[in-house]
Amino acid sequence: MARPSKPLAPTDQPRIPMPAVDPALNLTPSTWKVLTDSIFPAAKTAEGIVLALHYCAARNLDVMKRPVHVVSMYSKAIGREVETVWPGIAEVQTTAARTGQWAGLDAPRFGPVCERSFVGRVRRDGSWQDLELTVSFPEWCEVTVYRLVGGQRCPFTEPVFWLEAYARLGGSYSELPTDMWVKRPRGQLMKCAKAASLRAAFPEEATYTAEEMEGKVIEADAALPAQVTTPVVSVVATPSETATDKRQTPIAGASEPAAAPTSAPDAASLDAAMRQRIDKVIARAADNAAWKQAEQYLRERCTGADLAYALAALSRAQANTQPETDTEQKQAA
Repeated sequence: MARPSKPLAPTDQPRIPMPAVDPALNLTPSTWKVLTDSIFPAAKTAEGIVLALHYCAARNLDVMKRPVHVVSMYSKAIGREVETVWPGIAEVQTTAARTGQWAGLDAPRFGPVCERSFVGRVRRDGSWQDLELTVSFPEWCEVTVYRLVGGQRCPFTEPVFWLEAYARLGGSYSELPTDMWVKRPRGQLMKCAKAASLRAAFPEEATYTAEEMEGKVIEADAALPAQVTTPVVSVVATPSETATDKRQTPIAGASEPAAAPTSAPDAASLDAAMRQRIDKVIARAADNAAWKQAEQYLRERCTGADLAYALAALSRAQANTQPETDTEQKQAA
């Protein structure tokens, strides 16, 4: 007489229940448990993991080697987070190698070390907490990738800046870096720089990676975010970095005011929330003398009457600040 099977212990149950899937995936309960608990521990839904399985099957990749990652991203179209699948940097490099034209890469080159404090609010244990993190990070990184073009070994290099690439807690409406970007500021930036150069060398094969898409919004925001990233205010460069690299890098501050439009709209005619966001950007630019960066940011985010008001207000703020700066410089001399 056969003994009745014992029910599975709670510890043997997968973190996410196994759904009904395509038999062609050859998915077993034990494999599903490994996928949910070990391969994709950050995944929140079964759909995200199944999507990763289909991606690997279509690309002939071994899912157990973790070539892809399930990344939760906020979608403005539906107003909530959705799980997406993006390749890791190793998978993009593997794709490039499969072309037969991959010709290696150089060691990463890093810019000067910067230090900056980030502030924001995060939801932990059911309540909102105010946090402040101070992070030291390289200002930029570049990795040269080589491809054989017409029998010639050609270099492709795309520099990537830390402040433009880092992943944020809470998406685009927060300026706090994620834990990984705090623990590995050089390593995460290097992955993004390598991915950018791989896309330049192999545009028909390479795509964006999980490291680049983490903390991003699927659709671009139409309005300015409540929290904006301010320019770096403290730079510490090692002698070797400044001696070997002659690159022109963005600096905080500008000697010329932002070009203002010939006529600016009345502030009262603008949306109050938009006007408040613009004023915050200008206030931060004044605190750090980051006029050029603020102008570029406003031009990218504003249009029409909003842009006209923003540039006029930025020009007035810089003109009011400039005399104080000149006086301080004369006193220092």
